[in-house]
Amino acid sequence: MAMTVIVTRDVEDRYRGFLLSCMPEIGPGIYISPNLSKGTRERIWEVLRSWHDKLQKGSLTLAFADTSSPSGLNVESLGTPRKDVVDFDGFLAVKIHDWQPAL
Repeated sequence: MAMTVIVTRDVEDRYRGFLLSCMPEIGPGIYISPNLSKGTRERIWEVLRSWHDKLQKGSLTLAFADTSSPSGLNVESLGTPRKDVVDFDGFLAVKIHDWQPAL
């Protein structure tokens, strides 16, 4: 079991209700669990992904301890802009797809 954090932004109330049934909300849109099992975490993320695929609104980020990762952390996200967390020799960086610099 590992620490899990889920952050939501601009999503429907259904996400809040569902997440509150699984994890406490420590701040607006920030949910944590110090000992969520891998199976429970995967099921929660599956539900959130399913809703997001249908509703196409807002963004969600999942972060959890991952001993198989060199950095010890794994991050997944849904929403726009699409982001991937990449590992550079143990250093995590966020790669934003379709990002346009401000002119």
